[in-house]
Amino acid sequence: MPSLRILLIGSGGREHALAWKLSQSPSVESIIAVPGNGGTAGLPKVTNNNTVSENDFAALVNLAKQERINLVVPGPEQPLVDGVENVFREVGIPVFGPSQDAARMEGSKTFSKDFMKKHGIPTAAYENFSDYEKASAYIKKVGHNVVIKATGLAAGKGVIIPESQEEAQQALKDIMLDKQFGNAGDEVVIEEFLTGDELSILSFCDGTTIKSLPAAQDHKRIGEGDTGLNTGGMGCYAPTKIATPALLAQVEREILQPTVDGMRKDGFPMKGCLFTGLMITPNGPKVLEYNVRFGDPETQTVLPLLKSDLAEIMVACSGPVPLLKYVPVEIEQKFSATVVVAAPGYPNSYPKNIPMQVSTPPSGTNIFHAGTKLSGDALVSAGGRVIAAEAVGETLRAAVDKAYEGVKLIQFDGMYYRKDIAHRAFRDEKSSSDKLTYAQSGVSIDAGNELVDRIKAAVATTRRPGADAIIGGFGGEVDLSQAGYPSAPIIVGAIDGVGTKLIIAQKMNKHDTVGIDLVAMNVNDLVVQGAEPFMFLDYYGCSRLDVSVAAAFVEGVAQGCKDAGCALVGGETAEMPDLYTGDDYDAAGAAIGVMKAAQRLPRKEAMAEGDVLIALASSGVHSNGFSLVRKVVDKCGLSYTDKAPWDSSASVGECLLTPTRIYVKPLLKVLAQTGEAVKGMAHITGGGLTENVPRMLPKHLAAEIDVATWEHPPVFKWLRESVIPTEMARTFNNGIGMVLAVAPEAADAVVKGLEAEGEKVYTIGKLINREGGEKGEWCVLKNLESWAA
Repeated sequence: MPSLRILLIGSGGREHALAWKLSQSPSVESIIAVPGNGGTAGLPKVTNNNTVSENDFAALVNLAKQERINLVVPGPEQPLVDGVENVFREVGIPVFGPSQDAARMEGSKTFSKDFMKKHGIPTAAYENFSDYEKASAYIKKVGHNVVIKATGLAAGKGVIIPESQEEAQQALKDIMLDKQFGNAGDEVVIEEFLTGDELSILSFCDGTTIKSLPAAQDHKRIGEGDTGLNTGGMGCYAPTKIATPALLAQVEREILQPTVDGMRKDGFPMKGCLFTGLMITPNGPKVLEYNVRFGDPETQTVLPLLKSDLAEIMVACSGPVPLLKYVPVEIEQKFSATVVVAAPGYPNSYPKNIPMQVSTPPSGTNIFHAGTKLSGDALVSAGGRVIAAEAVGETLRAAVDKAYEGVKLIQFDGMYYRKDIAHRAFRDEKSSSDKLTYAQSGVSIDAGNELVDRIKAAVATTRRPGADAIIGGFGGEVDLSQAGYPSAPIIVGAIDGVGTKLIIAQKMNKHDTVGIDLVAMNVNDLVVQGAEPFMFLDYYGCSRLDVSVAAAFVEGVAQGCKDAGCALVGGETAEMPDLYTGDDYDAAGAAIGVMKAAQRLPRKEAMAEGDVLIALASSGVHSNGFSLVRKVVDKCGLSYTDKAPWDSSASVGECLLTPTRIYVKPLLKVLAQTGEAVKGMAHITGGGLTENVPRMLPKHLAAEIDVATWEHPPVFKWLRESVIPTEMARTFNNGIGMVLAVAPEAADAVVKGLEAEGEKVYTIGKLINREGGEKGEWCVLKNLESWAA
């Protein structure tokens, strides 16, 4: 790589951090900072230049030509939005930053929100307004809290989060009528207020490939405890504990890569640094905003963790050929924290030219200047966010403590800084570490989904007349009339087991109820396709055959078959002492059902927006998620013979062995009574609401479910003390064993019919348009945050 002579545009803490990191590259010969600040002035290889303005592109080009600049690095957003990349590209000088078209992703909130909608990237529901009266009327109409965003650039302060209807109306007036942010407020985006934890991810992009720096968490409010006015950022830390490998993989898969791909397909590839602001909601990550440059103070926080050559990465992103995939982006496996020190009065009016003293920091600590300048040889303040102390540590606590030690090296009159940076991480440290996931119990839902995807092609090769050999539904079908048996019905098969619930049965020496579970898991999968189960077969494998245990189990199977109205026609028992140990046993079953073509469910083509979602209550945990249940029991130090914390009348084991409810007879009766009123059904089994409800839906519709609409059995309230809401939603039934999609005009009849059969019935939501098409969220769970209470 040739020697680099870099033109760095900007004067903030971000630019100081960029200059600091770039100056460490052996390929960098010199850096000219326009205008730079008091910190960049003291860096090796760096020279400040105040003779030209960072917004005078013609003067910048002349300077670049005079100084033989061969890479331009714009720091702030305004030059990028104004087209600085285009200007330098025309004279053949590469820029680490996006084109003017691509910069619209930051320059216009309206543009970016419409882009996300087009490409199915999850974000908050929103509306755009350029008319004040219409915007005001919309705020009065909506029933949820809102966020108001000036669509143009507002120096990071154009996002208002009102706490009341009055504050929202005042904010709207300030932005649109009083022009608090100038022309940036000519148009506003009013969007749904999302709850959760915020994350910032800075990603290097070359138009095709993305490589991200550690996820960071900013602190926008001026006051401790996240109170007071919004600022450009009062501190930051990285990596965040909520950014698990699984979450980051999801963000890259569902947000980052689709964003970069979408920008390229739309003709404005992203080159440079894409800043993605996220809210990690109970329904998964959603985009709050895009920036098309490094964030501040995120840059000061994450660059000290970058082991690779920043200059080499920038060159790979800036040329006509995308080369980022060939360049390593290696990260130090440590923590970093930044504490911003502000001028008195900030973010309101504040004085400048305050004399400052800054001592030399120790190794592992950096002082990054922002609003500072040299007045002669003296350092003085020149902005609101004046300076910041950053430190790296082996732990987050060590990094934060070192950063606050760094603050002690800074002295000027009236200096202000928050004393609680990373408080959310420390506040949640105990509770987060105590919360469990299904994966931690040794079960991966994602791996199971991946297996299904991997074997679909092999399964498809087995298709024959009458059977399409497509997997992923609740059961498999063969249309006998198409398979050489004229006028014969469709048969449906389902196969399943009981899982690790058997371990509890063994510990409690109670085996009949898990026999019922085995039948229930299969016949419930049949009935959701419209089939009536008529035969069942079981398999029982063990280390040594204990006749009393096996007999109790099969007696339970027989009871389940009677409850479902099907015959137990056969089975297999196998003793395998080399495979099982001690008293271990395992069981599986297969149910066969029958239906006519007109009875087949789901009828996806008939489903429409507004169809009502009706749910049937479960009898408890049923038979899924027991690897996680057992983990929680163990974590709480309980024995299965102990009194259940959620039910003083029974033991833990007795409660957990409550058999799975069998819904066959009531559902078949109501299906016969109501004709085509029921359009689809979903058995809430492994994968919970999140994974099972979508199995009955067409690709253009999603299920909107309000989790506050039904009675939650006490066992689930107890589990929520140890399991995060999103894991609850994708692991357990949470009190709902079956969900039906019903035509609105027939909903009352269906509910009454099911109640007459002894079912507890809830109306829990409706079908909605799937935002983003096939890439959009398929199961929208409202009020999920209430499960964290």
